[in-house]
Amino acid sequence: MKQVITAFVLSMVLSPLAMAKEVAGVNIDDTMSAAGKTLNLQGAGIRTKWFMDIYVGGLYTASGSRDAMAVINADEPQAIKLHMVSGLVTSEKMQSATNEGFVNATGGNVAPIKADIDAFMGVFQEEIKENDVFDLVYVPSKGVEVYKNAKLKDTIGDMTFKKALFGIWLSDNPAQDDLKKAMLGK
Repeated sequence: MKQVITAFVLSMVLSPLAMAKEVAGVNIDDTMSAAGKTLNLQGAGIRTKWFMDIYVGGLYTASGSRDAMAVINADEPQAIKLHMVSGLVTSEKMQSATNEGFVNATGGNVAPIKADIDAFMGVFQEEIKENDVFDLVYVPSKGVEVYKNAKLKDTIGDMTFKKALFGIWLSDNPAQDDLKKAMLGK
């Protein structure tokens, strides 16, 4: 019994160490795994629109680069985590914002990845609720694994798609400038 109590106390004391950051009440893990590699939290921030918090976005890399273009162009395991903090995000709104993000990230040239974008939009067909978590995990030579609440929904695209997807948050025309800086750890 003494060992159980000791283990419980240790887990309670050490568990805050597993969280690297808290943003908008969301605890962001400091690491995650992808393709057998440990990815480290680069940074995290909040996506706001019309003074409302929409989601917390976190960037995970192995390299630790704070250069947005280096991250976008890196052909190595990386991930973006989106934790919904608003119950007002609908599937339609998420699809619309994501489509706009792809247009911005590609300078309007979405034609080469149109089929991948359409497949990606399929992930947002289901109802989106507050506290839903989307993990967008790039695995070289495989594509982007898309998880919703830790369940694999699809694997989409290639490196070209990954660049456009990560560009939604990290390109020269990101979804939100201060979110980009926060995700890069700046």
